[in-house]
Amino acid sequence: MQTVILAGGLGTRLHSLLGGKPKPMAPIAGRPFLEYVLLWLKKYGFTEVILCIGYQGVFIQKYFGQGERWGLNIRYSHEEELRGTAGALKLAQGFIRGENFLVLNGDSFVDLDLNILIYYHRVRKALASIALVKVPNTARYGAVEIDESGKIMRFMEKEETKTPGLINGGIYVFQREVLELIPEGRPVSLEREIFPKLIGEGFYGLPFQAYFIDIGVPEDYLRLQADPSRLLMAVNLKGEVE
Repeated sequence: MQTVILAGGLGTRLHSLLGGKPKPMAPIAGRPFLEYVLLWLKKYGFTEVILCIGYQGVFIQKYFGQGERWGLNIRYSHEEELRGTAGALKLAQGFIRGENFLVLNGDSFVDLDLNILIYYHRVRKALASIALVKVPNTARYGAVEIDESGKIMRFMEKEETKTPGLINGGIYVFQREVLELIPEGRPVSLEREIFPKLIGEGFYGLPFQAYFIDIGVPEDYLRLQADPSRLLMAVNLKGEVE
């Protein structure tokens, strides 16, 4: 199964910390954050990767090349202008083979078993499945509400909830039909425009109690820099620093 990684955002909030480099190249223990995501994919046997790059994407392409060093096959989809998360996915459509594929955010990490998520997606015969993460406070992210069968009922905005609950972990399994729902010619957001259309159409969420980190906010990025131990363990580096 192919994996599409969305790695083209501006990373405005981290700009002063990264010196103009794209957010997925944020250094953690001597490696770019995106390298941990790729090592984690390789651990589960996923070697076909499409990187959707945009802002300063040359840094990403120069570092990772075609992926041989990691035993991966990496291809690149270049955004010449900002297209949003769904727009970037639509642009990469020509690289995507098969009837289903993984999609990951390039600036977050969830230490879950990908095979469980994919099995769940297939058993449910889902159109789209999201990895949901249990957190003590959903205020920063907004919450996701599911029914007893796992069907996604609604997405709650950040200001609607400040309680323990489920959030979008930024890992998805999509059927190819999802690509047909994305319009061309303008920026499109998966979260704000496509996901609401999927509710009631075979859209499921699977909760995980798992290590989760999102480096999009400076304080969380700095916290990870100060203590990367759980990230290192998740990709079997066991404290290794280059």
